[in-house]
Amino acid sequence: MPAPVLTMAATITCPHGAPVLGVPSNPNVLIMGAPVLVVTDVFTVAGCPFNISGAPAPCVTVQWTAPAVNFTVNNIPVLLGTSIGLCIGGSGSVPAIVSPGQTQVMAS
Repeated sequence: MPAPVLTMAATITCPHGAPVLGVPSNPNVLIMGAPVLVVTDVFTVAGCPFNISGAPAPCVTVQWTAPAVNFTVNNIPVLLGTSIGLCIGGSGSVPAIVSPGQTQVMAS
């Protein structure tokens, strides 16, 4: 089933409310003026407040699964609104919260 392609216009947060910042590896491929995000891009979590018994245990990075199978940028699968971003850090591996930011370009 098709889902929106993720771009830098997407809003991504860890489950504790901290923003996730993606760095697109190819800023020249754009959808509605925003760079497309691919599975190998680097995603960091900025300022996750999670702690365990008062000791900081923040989400640090995001690793993605379930990218597109029929849409690539430089032969690298793009991320979709249905892709699963796992926030990695002190809380283990918990799903990111994703809002695609655009819904005009879809892929599966």
